Amino acid sequence: MRILVIAAALCIGVGKPATTNAGDNQQDVRAVTGWEAVGRLTMANRAMCTGALIASDMVLTAAHCLYDPYTGRSVDPSKIRFEAGLAGGKAKASRMVIRSIEHPGYHHNTNGPNNASVDIALLELASPIRERNIQPFSTDTRPNTGDALGVISYTLAQRDSPLLQHPCMVLARKGDTLVMNCEVDFGASGAPVFAVQGGSRPRLVSVISSKAAMGNRAVSVGTILDRALKVLLRRAG
Repeated sequence: MRILVIAAALCIGVGKPATTNAGDNQQDVRAVTGWEAVGRLTMANRAMCTGALIASDMVLTAAHCLYDPYTGRSVDPSKIRFEAGLAGGKAKASRMVIRSIEHPGYHHNTNGPNNASVDIALLELASPIRERNIQPFSTDTRPNTGDALGVISYTLAQRDSPLLQHPCMVLARKGDTLVMNCEVDFGASGAPVFAVQGGSRPRLVSVISSKAAMGNRAVSVGTILDRALKVLLRRAG
């Protein structure tokens, strides 16, 4: 299995054009219970990513989202905004960030692919989000090849309302990364990848890190959460 990463950073400058690439499995985001805990991240009004609440004051996203896509410099956390449940240009809740914590094994590469196995970060919000209809997601153990998953993301082409893709399949696992046939576009960095079992509330198993190609097939690469997230949570204290 050879995987060629063709877009290491799906975090993208807000001024760059893009086209949506949602695929035939795009669905109404309201089909996912609790989707409002997913939101758009805007970095210093220069770039955007996607994130999801895993606690009332903690957002999980990709580590490379903490770096300016134009300069490669780290973004001041106080200039990052999280808009939970953003749909039709209106957010259910909006908070600024006061602290960012990236995985200690992550080292940002401005000139090539980053290590997707540790491409995760936490953002601490200035104040908790406690709205009744915005409940943080729980996480789950690593999925297996062949499992059906879903992805909710914001993209530059559809930045004011989220895209849902479900189901998409795990094609392979490589170390602490997943290779999936979920089609993602710029802005989807940090988007939650979730599993749903028996109609229960979805549980996060990965976050989107990059686009890639496996042979002639366009795929996406995600960071598996179980081991990497434990390390990150210890670092966050």
